[in-house]
Order: sequence, then C-alpha cells, then structure tokens
Amino acid sequence: MNESDVIRDEGEAAVPRWYAIQCKGGESFRATENLVNQGFEVFHPVLEVQKKRRGKLTWVVEPLFPYYLFIRLDRLVSNWRPIRSTRGVLKLVSFGETPIAVDDALVETLREKGSERDQDANLYFHAGEAVQITDGPFKELQAVFESHKGEERAIVLLNLLHRQQRLEMPVANLRRN
Repeated sequence: MNESDVIRDEGEAAVPRWYAIQCKGGESFRATENLVNQGFEVFHPVLEVQKKRRGKLTWVVEPLFPYYLFIRLDRLVSNWRPIRSTRGVLKLVSFGETPIAVDDALVETLREKGSERDQDANLYFHAGEAVQITDGPFKELQAVFESHKGEERAIVLLNLLHRQQRLEMPVANLRRN
C-alpha cells in the first residue's frame, strides 16, 4: 500500500487507529509475531479453553477471532507497505481500496474482557455452578460442581434419595447447563 492508497482526510488529525487484518488460515499467531517483530502495535485477542487431547483435558490458547487480529496504525506516519507481505497476513480489511478503522471502544472492550477472563483461566468450572453429567451411570442427571480434584477429576453434588451426595468423577464427563 502506498501513500496514494490511504485517503487523507484534512479534518482528521494524524491519530493512530485500530485496523483489522485478515490472516491466512491458522496463521494468526504467526502474523502477530511477525508484525510485532517489525515494530507494529498488535492486539490478537485469545482465549484459553479446555479441550480433550489424547483422552486428557488440556488447556489450549485459541484466537477469539480465528482469522483476524488488530493493528494500530497512523494513517499519515505509519509505514503500511510491509504489512501485506508479512508472513501469515492475507490482507488489511478494506472497503474498496480504503482500510476501515475499527472503533477504539470495541478494541478496548475486548482488551478489558480478556484481562478479566485471565483471572479465572485456571478454573473450568466454578464452585456452585450447575452442571450436567454427560457419561457414566448418572448420565443426563443435573448436579452442582463442588471442586476440582487434580486436573482431571471433580467432586459434584448430586441429589439422590432427597439428599445431596458427593461424587467424584472425570471433569470430561461434565458440561455446563
């Protein structure tokens, strides 16, 4: 992208704005790393999720938007040229030939929500949360999550015979209601 590709609005000061970048499939982490190495300010919202891998639950970091990330650029000062040839980058999201700025408030909200989520990233279920048992002899029954017992086991409270019974079971056999 050269200077003529960027529309200059005389009323708009040279203020850095956030823009969306579309990444090649599965390469948003690579694009982020390469853009940061080039000195760009990049925001790549991610979330930590628990997935079953080789029969075990493990924490995996995944992009919130799998094919997109945000980059902060000044329309007048920033060098936009290296962006399109950066490994992992497909293109700058544009309307016609004009890159579209993303609302700063949206990016700020995503940043705030991401930092809030990180505080609880070590817990998949929370004490007192309603869960459903998905496998085993109590399949389809409702329970209340009580606590973790190691990484793969959980203690739940199940109403049996009008009393809450504590049961230990694999975390993989539970899901949120």
